[in-house]
Amino acid sequence: MIQTIKKAWGIPELRKKIIFTALILLIFRIGNAIPVPYVNTDLLSSYLEGMSTTVLGLYNVMSGGAFAQATVFALGVQPYINSSIIIQLLTIAIPALERLARDGGEEGKKKIQSITRYATVAIAILQGWGYYMLMKNYGILTEKSFWVALVMIASFIAGSSFVMWMGEQITEFGIGNGISIILFAGILSRVPSMVSSMISGLRAGTLAWWAAVLVVLGILALIVLITWVNGAERRIPVQYAKRQVGRKMYGGQASTLPMKVNMSGVLPIIFAQSIAMIPSTIAAFCKQPAEGTFWYGFLNAIDTKSVLYMIFYFLMIIAFSYFYATIQFNPVEISNNLKKNGGFIPGFRPGKPTSDFILKVINKITLFGALYLAIVAILPIIAGIIIKNTSLAVGGTSVIIVVGVALETVKSLEAQMLMRHYKGFLE
Repeated sequence: MIQTIKKAWGIPELRKKIIFTALILLIFRIGNAIPVPYVNTDLLSSYLEGMSTTVLGLYNVMSGGAFAQATVFALGVQPYINSSIIIQLLTIAIPALERLARDGGEEGKKKIQSITRYATVAIAILQGWGYYMLMKNYGILTEKSFWVALVMIASFIAGSSFVMWMGEQITEFGIGNGISIILFAGILSRVPSMVSSMISGLRAGTLAWWAAVLVVLGILALIVLITWVNGAERRIPVQYAKRQVGRKMYGGQASTLPMKVNMSGVLPIIFAQSIAMIPSTIAAFCKQPAEGTFWYGFLNAIDTKSVLYMIFYFLMIIAFSYFYATIQFNPVEISNNLKKNGGFIPGFRPGKPTSDFILKVINKITLFGALYLAIVAILPIIAGIIIKNTSLAVGGTSVIIVVGVALETVKSLEAQMLMRHYKGFLE
């Protein structure tokens, strides 16, 4: 593998892309260390520490800790992710957007990308204002005025827009998906502090040695499982009929229609977690009710450590997995494309029988993929309850994102190396 990396570095084009990606990530990390003015960062960090099981805690993890420091890049890639999800949903709901995505070609993709950018800025404005109001209401600001509000909100909006631009530059001139790479870098930057806090806990006696061993083994097992499932796919055999065009014979070859087991990636977990955490987030901003009252029992029932929360979270992941599977795969469209190209699935007639079979296969593999995601998401919560560390709940999601992005980036490098007749990472 070391020899392979050396060969990859020896390719001038690939070397330029690696250096460009590294420089962009360096700028991102510098931006994550520059706080906006008028904020008491120590007070903000201690406040968000108690909000680790809410949506704010999830935001902090996704931003690589920048959210707790109120830096220029505090909002990170969250506005872009949210806008992408919203545009995907609207593409299904609005016929004009659906036609643009389906029939618009490259020009249609550019228009949808432009709409996503505008939506990102709009969401960044809302989130920036909400973030400012949160800090204002809880006395985290050193000064309060219209100018302070304008400077802070403008900084958050500009930072989020710049992060989106950097992600697009990585996608175009670097390696892999830019937004995913930035998300990966943000989460990975928290690893040293997590290791340091674990060592400190062991030395102080607040963390048992068996708990530390359990966490490490759990993370390693999670990485192995994610790697295995990420590469798993169901291949449907496809046969192409022979056809004569002039004097030449075309077709007759056998192929496969690959379908990934986990085709929706980590999006169902992120979306389900954001929705499942809403009750606990609202509860965190409300006054704590007296013990023994109805509201006290209700808040305990919807807590992120409760059984009810885990059941709801589990079901939400499965629901969103099926939703994203239906977005990505249209059995009727696949069947029609096979028919147009003279292809057929052995044992099934072209048209409706083929689309019904493909739908049946999609439902089966989506169920397996959804159960895998749900189990992977729930296990860290259970482990956190056992070792009394609630931050592990968000940590499980982080591991899925990091491993998934790392694998996709390696595949991207692999593809570029294969084009240049080099042995790749995966061989």
